[in-house]
Amino acid sequence: MKTIIVPTDFSATAYNAARYALKLAAQLGTSRILLYHAYELIIPVPDLPTSVPVVDPKELKEASEAGLAKMQQDLSGLVPAGAVLDVRAENNLLAANIDEVAKEEMADVIVMGITGGGQLEEILIGSNTIDVVKHTTFPVIIVPGEVAFKPINKILFACDFKKIGTHTPIAPLKKLLDIFHAELHVLNIDRAGKGLNAEIPLESLLLDNLLEGYHPVYHFIDHDNIVEGIMEYADKIQADLILTVPRKHGLFEGLFRRSRTAKLAFHTHIPMLAIHE
Repeated sequence: MKTIIVPTDFSATAYNAARYALKLAAQLGTSRILLYHAYELIIPVPDLPTSVPVVDPKELKEASEAGLAKMQQDLSGLVPAGAVLDVRAENNLLAANIDEVAKEEMADVIVMGITGGGQLEEILIGSNTIDVVKHTTFPVIIVPGEVAFKPINKILFACDFKKIGTHTPIAPLKKLLDIFHAELHVLNIDRAGKGLNAEIPLESLLLDNLLEGYHPVYHFIDHDNIVEGIMEYADKIQADLILTVPRKHGLFEGLFRRSRTAKLAFHTHIPMLAIHE
């Protein structure tokens, strides 16, 4: 893995995600970590009162660059030997432009933090992290709250065997498995026995063929709540990373709806890796 991009808004959550990324870089031998700040210039609206302050583009740019310089200095002691910590600031909408930035920087993965706890109900819909995951084609590691880095030695791939097929991102999945050299566990959860039968393990043969050589360990469990089942099983096997494949109206959106199960997801101590179809 050559480059990790860490979008930042200079919050405590962003700092924690950057620390996670730097320690991940040390594990993976990453040569470059990029702190990226996309600031949006506020355009004054004529109908608003004239007392509304107008943002000076130059001042906004200088503030962004100053924030990046401070963050770069604050984190300098964590930069792995042989790696560099770079910065980039520009007037952009983050979610709309992160793919282009990632392509230009030849990034392998994006690492972002997310805030949970009591603020979930208020911040979720406008979360930059969720917007990035929904819009980017690059893998994204989501670091919950103040989760500290643990070496990634065990990955739990939560999937629906009935939906394994041509759209499953096997190539990027294999690339990341080659990078992590981690033990792979594959979990299929059924809703209270509705369909978990003798045919389901047969359906796993397709995935087993696609993952030939990676020696996945398969798990089949029943659970009324898919999200809770994933989190509980991840804790049970002491997974270091939960892997998901976002699909429209699928598991990922279920994880991040404003709900009790979403709170559980945001309170987990296990980072998530989203790889798109």
